[in-house]
Amino acid sequence: MEAKDRHNKGGNGDTMNSNSNITTDTKRENTKFVYFLSCFATIGGLIFGYDTGIVSGAMLLIKPFFDLNTIWTEIIVSGTIGAAALFSLVAGFTTDFFGRKKTIMAASFVFTGGAILMALSPSKEILLVGRIIVGMGIGFASMTVPMYVAEVAPAQIRGRLVTLNQLFITIGIVISALIAGGFSEMKPDGWRYMLGLAGAPSLIQFCGFFFLPESPRWLVSKGRDVEARTVLVKIRGTDDVTRELDDIRTVINRDKQLDQGNKVKEVASLCGTPHVMKALFVGAGLQLFQQLCGINTVIYYSASIIKMSGFPVEYAIWLVMVPNTVNFLSTFIGLWAVEKFGRKRLTVISFSGVIMSLAVLAIGFQLSAIYSPEINRNITETYDGNGTVITDSCYVKYTVCSDCIKDSRCGFCYDDIANGTCLQAQPSHKEERAQYGRCNATNVSTTGMHWAQGYCPTDYSWMAILGLVLFVISFAPGLGPMPWTINSEIYPLWARGTCIAMATAVNWIFNLIVSFSFLTLTETITTYGTFWLFACICLVGMIFTLIFVPETKNKTLEEVQLLFMTKTARESRQGLSVYDVEVDNVVHDHVAHSDVHKSEDTRM
Repeated sequence: MEAKDRHNKGGNGDTMNSNSNITTDTKRENTKFVYFLSCFATIGGLIFGYDTGIVSGAMLLIKPFFDLNTIWTEIIVSGTIGAAALFSLVAGFTTDFFGRKKTIMAASFVFTGGAILMALSPSKEILLVGRIIVGMGIGFASMTVPMYVAEVAPAQIRGRLVTLNQLFITIGIVISALIAGGFSEMKPDGWRYMLGLAGAPSLIQFCGFFFLPESPRWLVSKGRDVEARTVLVKIRGTDDVTRELDDIRTVINRDKQLDQGNKVKEVASLCGTPHVMKALFVGAGLQLFQQLCGINTVIYYSASIIKMSGFPVEYAIWLVMVPNTVNFLSTFIGLWAVEKFGRKRLTVISFSGVIMSLAVLAIGFQLSAIYSPEINRNITETYDGNGTVITDSCYVKYTVCSDCIKDSRCGFCYDDIANGTCLQAQPSHKEERAQYGRCNATNVSTTGMHWAQGYCPTDYSWMAILGLVLFVISFAPGLGPMPWTINSEIYPLWARGTCIAMATAVNWIFNLIVSFSFLTLTETITTYGTFWLFACICLVGMIFTLIFVPETKNKTLEEVQLLFMTKTARESRQGLSVYDVEVDNVVHDHVAHSDVHKSEDTRM
């Protein structure tokens, strides 16, 4: 009986007394099915990652194609994010009412339509509409996929399976870099293929989900216990799922007293339940700091950051592959470490590395600004070689390259760094050359000259690449997946949809704020000032994690919610099963030895 209980609770006892070989084979098949199911669900993460990454390279082509200014560039990038923020909240309703499976299918359907519209866009306004529709799909998927995977996964590998979502996000980002590089030479319409290809994986996911099961916890909440048992038997690889089904039913019946069918009453109950509010504070806080560390400026604007550091556009698009590939590989560290080190420790380590990498980025850009090439006043530039010396503001106003390229009308023309001048650029961004002078040739490189618009050549370009690589190495195992993993675990079932939706909305709202303000910040407080700001915010986030975030490793979803209760609240709970009492004792011991939880209990 003890072995069976451990098996049902997701503990260490995985063998049955009889037919052990059959059980082992069944569990092996079961594990394959769970991973297959999780991988198919997390195609939503791949779509999210692809769209996140492809916009970096695509914008370098879209900007000149539609002649976008800074504000329109930020709007096109951020339109998806704003829609995702809104529809992640809507997903809180749809996951509870229609189910996790149908919400994921709706996400993939909507995303496919948005991708097609973006590829066919005749104007920047239609492109923005397509970006917004894609954001609707991403908002649905980003909230629902981690919840779905967490609810079907066995406790002992739940963290690993939820982290698969982050792995698929990084796979999508790597694929986007390859696609962007491959179509970068296809001017002027290469960006259409970059954006349109996003519809392929979402269409595959939509079709595949016709054959995948619904979450057993959602089925039980709707009174469909027979279907829930069938799903659990298939997922767990054993017919003996009665204990787990009873535990789920007990929790749901207890939570239904709060009238989960009424969203207004549910939110009111949520606000009046201290341990749920505490969990929401932790979950939303982690999502907030994940975005304020600047990760999506690194992803959305990675090509722009590399260009600003001193690389030409044609190199910047391909160099994005370096941090994106490292990001993908580093996610495997998270898959291995999440169950070994635990969620909290991994998040703190991740914060430390991100702070260091942001410092490298900031110092690199600061050194580039300090040692920016000077304008050589001994070089005479003329209008079309007719002997008349250029007198426009670009040529006469600026003394160093960094000031020259801040003016969108100007660019830096040089054959080597010591022989550079500031010249007026062509009015249309489609032509990458100067309006007059040595860099006026249609193909500047054939004359031995170089035209740098929006960046300055510098000896410190390598620091930007190093900083980006260190950033993703630090972010991918911890800050990337852990906020999603922890949020999928810490809420009771009756509030899970609403709380995850609210935490996901916080993620998207601050994603929107950071991505919409990044270019403006670099122009206002300098590029290095922006990265120093992100580093300071990360320090606050690390302190937040140390103080407020509990460890959820190796605990069932029903156990985890007890971590946020005070001692009095746990002891006063009515209708606990023997199993719940045993769990309560374990959690009591955990809390009794934690100074952080002691202080929280006092405040509560």
